Amino acid sequence: MPQEKVIVIDFGGQYNQLVARRVRECNVLCEIYSWRKPLDEIFAMEPKGIILTGGPNSVYAEGAASCERRLFEAGIPVLGLCYGAQLMMQVLGGKVERAENREYGKTELHVDKTSPLFYEVKENTICWMSHFDYISEIAEGFRSTAQTQSCPYAALEDEAHKLYGFQFHPEVLHTPEGSKMLRNFVYRVCGCSGDWRMDSFAARQIEAIREKVGDGRVLCALSGGVDSSVAAVLLSRAIGKQLTCVFVDHGLLRKNEGDEVEAVFGPDGPYELNFIRVNAAERYYEKLAGVEEPEKKRRIIGEEFIRIFEEEARKLGTVDYLVQGTIYPDVVESGLGGESAVIKSHHNVGGLPEHVDFKEIIEPLRDLFKDEVRAVGLNLGIPKNLVFRQPFPGPGLGIRIIGEVTAEKVRIVQDADAIYREEVDKALSLYEEEHGGEEAPWKPNQFFAALSNMRSVGVMGDERTYDYAVVLRAVRTIDFMTAESANIPWDILQTITTRIVNEVRGVNRVLYDLTGKPPGTIEME
Repeated sequence: MPQEKVIVIDFGGQYNQLVARRVRECNVLCEIYSWRKPLDEIFAMEPKGIILTGGPNSVYAEGAASCERRLFEAGIPVLGLCYGAQLMMQVLGGKVERAENREYGKTELHVDKTSPLFYEVKENTICWMSHFDYISEIAEGFRSTAQTQSCPYAALEDEAHKLYGFQFHPEVLHTPEGSKMLRNFVYRVCGCSGDWRMDSFAARQIEAIREKVGDGRVLCALSGGVDSSVAAVLLSRAIGKQLTCVFVDHGLLRKNEGDEVEAVFGPDGPYELNFIRVNAAERYYEKLAGVEEPEKKRRIIGEEFIRIFEEEARKLGTVDYLVQGTIYPDVVESGLGGESAVIKSHHNVGGLPEHVDFKEIIEPLRDLFKDEVRAVGLNLGIPKNLVFRQPFPGPGLGIRIIGEVTAEKVRIVQDADAIYREEVDKALSLYEEEHGGEEAPWKPNQFFAALSNMRSVGVMGDERTYDYAVVLRAVRTIDFMTAESANIPWDILQTITTRIVNEVRGVNRVLYDLTGKPPGTIEME
């Protein structure tokens, strides 16, 4: 049977992927399409509901992103968020104007609990506002269902036609009951049953892979990270020995990681995989010599990555497909999803060279967020310690070293990162032991050491030094689309700093990065 879905129409706002993520948390498939996609194609998908996202422009500006009136007359439930709510009013006869003052940040919201979207939501709650414009007049048939001190139409609805609008952002964590509001839209308004589950996803993908590949041969890009590991096991379940996994050790991995990957996926590991390890560190260092610009580094790493695969494929004879562990945030941040701006290229999406010697690239996890990938991994029986391994970018330490990449810089960041991870893991284990297994409230979802291109004067052993500064990064996040810095206790950071400065040659200063996402990204480059 066709799978029920909610469609997000993307108008270019910064939280658009997060909207889809929140809907998927309700076990409902959610797909994102640009506002430019023809409306007839949207209708042909028979969505259970449509969500209009935020956007950076004013709905009344010349050339602003818009939509046809018939979107609201098709009988499909529609929820507009921020720009989407303003656009709904603009199209249906309401009025949107420039506000005297921008409303931004956490704001107290008073809701009308008779609205189906506010079922089990507190009468006075908190929402996240981010807008210059405001709805000054609502369209005929609508009523206000929530207000803030300065916004009389913070939420509105025409329940008869199943049209709803929020001036705020329910998708972000700063709106504590926002997920509940979106769930109410998905279930109480759209009537979804919730059939998007990772166990059924794995079964569908295995069947689809078998149908696509037939008796063809497949190469899998195996890095040992969560995404490529899940992709490899998924492909192995689907086509067995038709799959060959190639692990490119580009010399930009964490300390000892190449050997650890081989121990798990190599001939002595628990999986019956055709496994090839290519030690290409010197080749990468030569290509990266003198290169400082982040995007150029990414593209060099990506192109070399593919060229090595082509070489291995030629050694094997005819290989029809290349498999990669691309996931949804990779696609989004490479500018290939909806209206989002290009944030960075990934070697397995935006960084691919124009010519690749394979019939097709298979990306079985392309539509999944990180936590969904982990759920698939557990469903496939992959050990928990592998499934919950910290994310590691395809370009590796190449984007955790600011500026030119050299073997010496790689050595510095590997040693510093190993100390950092060792001390944090030790502190987390101690906390759980002392608190009866309770998880530390500051536990980061991802943490790593990076190497800045800053060198500064220091004093060690009565001698003057002029060495590098290491930057420690740790974030807490649910979906890796937004994040905040982890509040690691000061004494732990002091221990880590002392060890790095004393044990890692070439470092005399340690910094801690407090930047969230946005405005930063999780990685350094």
